[in-house]
Amino acid sequence: MTNNTSPGLSNIFKDFFKSEKAGGLILIFCTIISLLIANSGWGNGYTHFWHSPLNLSFSTIKLDYSVEEWINDGLMTVFFLMVGLEIERELYVGELSDFKNALLPIVAAIGGMAIPALIHFYFNHGTTTQSGIGVPMATDIAFSLGVLSLLGSRVPPSLKIFLTALAIIDDLGAVIIIAVFYTKDFSAVNLFIAIGIFLFLLILNRLKVYKIWVYLVPGALMWYFMLKSGVHATISGVLLAFAIPFNKDDSVNPSYKLQHALHNIVNFFIIPLFALANTGIQLAAGWLNHLYSKNSIGIIAGLVLGKPIGIFVLSWFVIAMKWCRLPEGTDLKKLLGAGILAGIGFTMSIFITNLAFTGETEIIQDSKIAVLLASMLAAVAGMIILFLSGKQRYVE
Repeated sequence: MTNNTSPGLSNIFKDFFKSEKAGGLILIFCTIISLLIANSGWGNGYTHFWHSPLNLSFSTIKLDYSVEEWINDGLMTVFFLMVGLEIERELYVGELSDFKNALLPIVAAIGGMAIPALIHFYFNHGTTTQSGIGVPMATDIAFSLGVLSLLGSRVPPSLKIFLTALAIIDDLGAVIIIAVFYTKDFSAVNLFIAIGIFLFLLILNRLKVYKIWVYLVPGALMWYFMLKSGVHATISGVLLAFAIPFNKDDSVNPSYKLQHALHNIVNFFIIPLFALANTGIQLAAGWLNHLYSKNSIGIIAGLVLGKPIGIFVLSWFVIAMKWCRLPEGTDLKKLLGAGILAGIGFTMSIFITNLAFTGETEIIQDSKIAVLLASMLAAVAGMIILFLSGKQRYVE
């Protein structure tokens, strides 16, 4: 039976979903390859490569970082720039532009962040791993949509939009968490300079300066001073996104043009590279025993149980109160399945892991294993629930 449940589904979202779908599948492939290499005879050399120094200098500016740090602090800023552009678009013309439509994914995202954080805090408060509270709070857009795509036409387009909006709000929450809780060696002077550049870019925005390079050059300087301020440099990517002008006419919309240009770069280069650099985990003897640590339990329970519980319960409540309605073509079973898939933390969870446990190599490794295991469990469980939720076929 064919049922068109989304007559207004835009081509922009279709392109976005297809891009995220392919990016998610490549992400899964890169993770498997990275784990296999790391635990083969080439493992030591593979790990050493990512940790090897890559020092750059420009006049008086010296940047001494490893290959992995350049990816996590540099290239991931471009990822956050694209996330910011996606959030900006959603706020202007997407699912989040209408409060009634936006309320359900907003409430769902809040539940999906709060309950996992509380679960991790319950197991880890007062311990050295308490700072990992942000690890199970995030949802990986590319990975979750990549898994969702495997179900094809069994999933209504409205559920894809819901999961995308939820993940975008989740990312915004993760950005706030990074900015507030994972700031180290704070420098007020450098932060003041970075904020000053951001304000300058906002003035250009108000003056309707539409040339993208005019924003990208100062944006690079903002990244440098943000890096030196102690606030994580990737925050500059989100700030830059909101400084770039938005126009509802895509033919003259610099925000959309930049977002469109970055999609393939991020999904097919930056995120796979991030996966290769951060999932090359060498499984030491007894690694299974570490899954019983309070930190690992908090991460796994937070993602696999906390995410769907928080998303489903809060969503059910606002729907029961008639403050929101289910997305068209979606029932509570499908909503539960989407909530389980939101437990795929991966990119954001691994990223926050690196910030939460800086210098704690063993804890970082154990946390990454927990994130990978939880993401795999969430992916399989979510697919099963959605597969069994009905045989109806949908067309976009």
